[in-house]
Amino acid sequence: MSTRETSGTEDPIIESRDQLVAPMQRGEKPKADWRIGTEHEKLVYCCDEHRALSYDEEGGIRDILLSLREFGWEPVEEGGKVIAMRGDDGTVSLEPAGQLELSGAPLENLHDTCAETGRHLAQVKEIGERKGVGFLGLGMWPDKTREELPVMPKGRYDIMMRHMPKVGNLGLDMMLRTCTIQVNLDYSSEPDMAQKFRTGLALQPLATALFANSPFTEGKPNGYLSYRSHIWSDTDPHRTGMLPFVFEDGFGYERYVDYMLDVPMYFVFRDGKYIDAAGLSFRDFLEGKLSVLPGEKPTESDWWDHLSTAFPEVRLKSFLEMRGADGGPWSRICALPAFWVGLLYDQSALDASWDLVKHWSMEERETLRNAVPKLALDAPLPGGGKLHDLAKEVLAIARSGLAARGRLNTSGDNETGFLETLDEIVATGKVPAQVMLDRYHGEWGGDIDRIYKYSF
Repeated sequence: MSTRETSGTEDPIIESRDQLVAPMQRGEKPKADWRIGTEHEKLVYCCDEHRALSYDEEGGIRDILLSLREFGWEPVEEGGKVIAMRGDDGTVSLEPAGQLELSGAPLENLHDTCAETGRHLAQVKEIGERKGVGFLGLGMWPDKTREELPVMPKGRYDIMMRHMPKVGNLGLDMMLRTCTIQVNLDYSSEPDMAQKFRTGLALQPLATALFANSPFTEGKPNGYLSYRSHIWSDTDPHRTGMLPFVFEDGFGYERYVDYMLDVPMYFVFRDGKYIDAAGLSFRDFLEGKLSVLPGEKPTESDWWDHLSTAFPEVRLKSFLEMRGADGGPWSRICALPAFWVGLLYDQSALDASWDLVKHWSMEERETLRNAVPKLALDAPLPGGGKLHDLAKEVLAIARSGLAARGRLNTSGDNETGFLETLDEIVATGKVPAQVMLDRYHGEWGGDIDRIYKYSF
């Protein structure tokens, strides 16, 4: 989730609808300037006791953040507390229960993306080894209750945690217990954005299936392969889901603005503090009728903040965010951007991908999305067959898209190698969660503690 430092001193008041559309329009870039931004979260634990680390304890989350200074990172503070670190490789920030996230820099190719990931993991592992701290690449805490987890000192999280139980049953689990991998991608125009958005939404269940990695809750199998994905189905219906309007004729920036104006607010950021506006209307804010700031109208930064408070399967800001994947180890962190770049950054691949799914009805898309958390690649496809069948076709398209890009490393290799971990999943038919469940019922003998041997 995004990190704010200050209220802008030169932050224009929103006076027209054009300013609401502007962030999306500003995202348009010529193909030569398209970049790849990868975000990945990991669980942080004490090696001796396998407990989650608190913020303030010696060797805890705060100390881990500050230790990154030795690698050139600089602190970002909120209310006098360090909540993030900023550097050449992007931002290292905190999710609500101390999940550590790298929001990577916008990079030109997947070789650079995977190198960035490697640098980050090497840095935190070096720090962790000194402090007796480990990092898990999973979609969800496998053994922790909500009550066993700390809450980080970020104002927006306090507001969200108070609001979540009012709108869904699993929102606190989303905040405290889950981890994800995401990739942020560019578009050249409004029609290009719309085609990528539609294709990304329709195929998001496939990404969820391939990366399914959260089969345990509080030490036992939970009946799901991606429980993280299931959690999103009962978090907050006003700001999650498959967005049927994206598939309607005429979809574009204006329609997404309408959607965001209907998403209830969480907060307003003023003078370094978050003001609770949970459940209030941004439309009222535009008219100076927000009850917590009577007479005030929103700034452009307020709108940007609000754009970050919707959590659909694909999200639009000044780029598109692919949001369907569980957290995982290094190889899968590199595989997710490879999957989406291969499909969306080559026009022939994008057209071929959309042709596979464009005939699905909205009901069929929703049915597939709802089946995947339990069934993953065994989920039934619209018209017959299983998602596993579609996965083979889609990976072939992604491979062709990456090959067409022709982005080579110093050894002359293109980007297709980053798909190999997904090829293996499709070849075996077993997603990561199923592999872990086999171990749990086999060599682990039902001992969930064994999962900590699979740290980064």
